[in-house]
Amino acid sequence: MALLCYNRGCGVTFDSDKNKDDSCLFHPGVPIFHDALKGWSCCKKRTTDFSEFLSIQGCTRGRHSNEKPQEPLRPEVSSDKGGIKPTNGPEIIYQGPKSAEKLQKERPSSDEAKTKLTPKVSASLFQVLEKQDSGKKAEKEKRESQTVMPGTRCKNAGCKTVYQGPETDTEVCTHHPGGPVFHEGYKYWSCCCIKTVDFNAFLDQKGCSTAKHRWVPKQDKKKVACRHDWHQTGSNVVVTIYAKNANPELTCIEANRTVLSCQIQFEDNKIFKRDFHLWGVVNVKKSSVNMVPSKVEITLFKADQVAWGKLEDPNYKPAPEPEENPAEPSESYQPDWDIDDDDISDSDDDWAYDTPQNKTQQVKREGERKREEEEQKSQRKEVEEEMKKAMEERKRAEEERKKIEEQRRQEEVEGGYEDMPDLE
Repeated sequence: MALLCYNRGCGVTFDSDKNKDDSCLFHPGVPIFHDALKGWSCCKKRTTDFSEFLSIQGCTRGRHSNEKPQEPLRPEVSSDKGGIKPTNGPEIIYQGPKSAEKLQKERPSSDEAKTKLTPKVSASLFQVLEKQDSGKKAEKEKRESQTVMPGTRCKNAGCKTVYQGPETDTEVCTHHPGGPVFHEGYKYWSCCCIKTVDFNAFLDQKGCSTAKHRWVPKQDKKKVACRHDWHQTGSNVVVTIYAKNANPELTCIEANRTVLSCQIQFEDNKIFKRDFHLWGVVNVKKSSVNMVPSKVEITLFKADQVAWGKLEDPNYKPAPEPEENPAEPSESYQPDWDIDDDDISDSDDDWAYDTPQNKTQQVKREGERKREEEEQKSQRKEVEEEMKKAMEERKRAEEERKKIEEQRRQEEVEGGYEDMPDLE
């Protein structure tokens, strides 16, 4: 009885009585299709033509077999989406990433209470800060050891007291705690707002506050911008702020699930302060801060394992920063308004600026200036009218000249052949 051989690469009919150990030439491996090449895993021959692949002869000798090879198990698929039943093993459910709309709906409020992140400080940063502290102490001791030289002027704004000796420290310093304002010709101090136009009168204004004399200029803290960058992995977002030699004691990193607040003091008097409204949601408990001499690295753990498009939320629109009231300067920042009037001539005692005579003179000057402007405008109009008249006369002369030339051409055409003799 003739049987069909189901060995791969054979496919011939055979007689079971004549089936020997070397009767079948087949491929014991499996077919491989990769990069447009087709072949068998048991031999090295590869081809791009499918018919040629089917005609590749087997590489192994054996007995013919009429048993069909077992097909791989596949799940039973029904018309319903929920009707997929796996035939082998437990049921596995794959959950895809959440949509942007769903993430936006589930986004927590940015007004949540913030948690302070405890920084991990490297040993090298501690060494750098210790050196800086020793240098600061030496500088402070040197500054304190230096006596104030007689003739030194008080550094408080508006105070003109000159140091004469230790008895000068017992005097009360009358100064302006605010800053100078120059607006629309007026000059005044932001703390008392007594406006004047004369600069000398502005400098002579008596202070509105009392305190002790200050002979050494004050070093103020400066709010600066600092370069920062970020990168992400599958589970973390790392924010790097390149603040050199940041002070851990004066650094505050706080965060909730959608906002990261940074206040970093570095290089003595520089302060970096910024709030990052994050693109995604983070897990604050698993987040951390690492401080090294060259940077501050903040590792935020993602609440949802999704890729962030940006560091900050593009839908967040920051509110305009309110202007600080100059009349109420903060304690941490008081500018050193030290205005020296050595190069300014002293005001004349006999001349007062706000007298009625000076006001009438100013009114007269403004009236004369307006009259001059009106005269210039009228002269300009007269010149423009004369130029228009000259242009019109030139156009008329041009038109008359063209008319005369046309008449001359017509006369030449009409009477040009009257005087010529008749041809025979």
